[in-house]
Amino acid sequence: MRDIIPVMSDVAIDNVRRLETLIMDQPQIEFETLHVLHGGMYARTVTIPAGGLITGALIKIPTMLIISGAVTVYTDDGPADFIGYHVIPAAAGRKTAFLAQIDTELTMMFPTAARTVEEAEAEFTDETDLLVSRAGKNTVMTGDMICQA
Repeated sequence: MRDIIPVMSDVAIDNVRRLETLIMDQPQIEFETLHVLHGGMYARTVTIPAGGLITGALIKIPTMLIISGAVTVYTDDGPADFIGYHVIPAAAGRKTAFLAQIDTELTMMFPTAARTVEEAEAEFTDETDLLVSRAGKNTVMTGDMICQA
């Protein structure tokens, strides 16, 4: 079991890009992205349904990735299976593919000064046009929404 998602080589990133091109012609999964901006942190969560295959944008900053479910992740070292709950350091310079065996939640998070989802997305990738949040349903939560007791 790997406990980190490392930086990926240009060859591995190109492999994911080729896969991305192939699946773009297939029926697309409709996603809802939950965004949370709070306390200088940004987190985004998507659920991949069982059997779903998705590719990620090229990530340009280090993040934490939380996986809950059962998913195969394509990395530079080949496929890695994550079953259960994992909190994983994930390097900048990665473009991964995920194949879910069961419904699987993925949460990516990182520290930020961003004030909007769009700013946070531009901070972690230059491929914002490929993000599922740009075409799907979004729910945004901020620290401003927290009620004071």
